[in-house]
Amino acid sequence: MRTLVLLGPTAVGKTSLAIELAKELSGEIISADSMQVYRGMDIGTAKPSIEERQGIPHHLIDVRNPDEEWTVSDFVEESQKLKVKIQNNGKLPIIVGGTGLYLWSLLEGFSFPLTPADPALRTKLEQQGSSILYSQLGKVDPASTAKIHANDKKRIIRALEVFELTGKPISELQERRTESVERRTEGYLLIGLDLPRPELYARINERVDQMMLAGLVDEVKGLLANGYDKALNSFQALGYKEVVDYLAGRWDHRTMVEEVKKRTRHFARRQMTWFRRFPDARWFPPDAKSAIIELCHAPDSRK
Repeated sequence: MRTLVLLGPTAVGKTSLAIELAKELSGEIISADSMQVYRGMDIGTAKPSIEERQGIPHHLIDVRNPDEEWTVSDFVEESQKLKVKIQNNGKLPIIVGGTGLYLWSLLEGFSFPLTPADPALRTKLEQQGSSILYSQLGKVDPASTAKIHANDKKRIIRALEVFELTGKPISELQERRTESVERRTEGYLLIGLDLPRPELYARINERVDQMMLAGLVDEVKGLLANGYDKALNSFQALGYKEVVDYLAGRWDHRTMVEEVKKRTRHFARRQMTWFRRFPDARWFPPDAKSAIIELCHAPDSRK
């Protein structure tokens, strides 16, 4: 049976369906979520609890502290190792997540359209002077500094942004884009989950309300009290950044909650932009468990 990849926007129902599929198909879950890797960041990342996992092994969850590095390269390397290990144990690997960059890198190699812009990271970089940024770029990507003028702040920031988000120099990624990269979807079955936009947005709004009731503000307070810096990349995750701003007095509670909802809806749209790039994905509503199981058992008809 092919490795199952379950993708889709936030709040569409990937986690619960993946657990049901794992129970039916004797599977283990590999998380493709860039924020669920962090210990102690549970509520805001919608991390499934031990009870919710129903005994199904989940991998690449709680593997880093919030101040430790985790890149797309780490995900690709670790997920490939886990895939082989799970298969050797006679189980079905089920890769589940909404981080399009991770899935694209795993399935298509690093020949992707680099990466979408990260507004929060860009704002952080823009607050620094061009000379400081250029010096930082020289340390991580000397090839780019040879091509970019020291005063071209826009291109310097873009190069640093790509490095921060991918763990790879933009010069290396641009070179790889020009190469012929063999498609890696052989042996994978890509299932996309989607809902009509009004229904998805309603789910997002409800999820944010549930996160607040579950104690997201207290979770962020606890992380900060444990000495984690609010400038860490992990704190740029949806929900965490907004709560940090709320705690700093930028917004009142109601405004903060509405901001999280709005930004999460925008994020879901960006996710779908990523996912529509996967030509082999087959799309279903999240309640189509039976149809997906049938498809999993069907022979691969692709040439």
